[in-house]
Amino acid sequence: MSAYMIFTRNSMLDETEMAIYSKAVPATLAGRQAKVLALYGAHEDLEGASTEGTVILEFPTSEAAKAWYDSPSYRQVREHRFKGAKYRVTLVAGV
Repeated sequence: MSAYMIFTRNSMLDETEMAIYSKAVPATLAGRQAKVLALYGAHEDLEGASTEGTVILEFPTSEAAKAWYDSPSYRQVREHRFKGAKYRVTLVAGV
């Protein structure tokens, strides 16, 4: 069953750190069955607090999504995201 990793940026802290993250993250997906479904496109917050943007990645399974998220290559890169912005990250199973 497909799984979706949803990254919601709540607030930017450091644009330089986010630029490093944005440049490095695609290489961490190389060789993985991941598909980018949304990448900071135009959005409208209909409920809740306003957000700055959303990324949605599709993986073949939750296990595949977690394997990428916990991989050494992504763990190293995500440190820049942690320094660069406040995010909420959600993993949801498809139907």
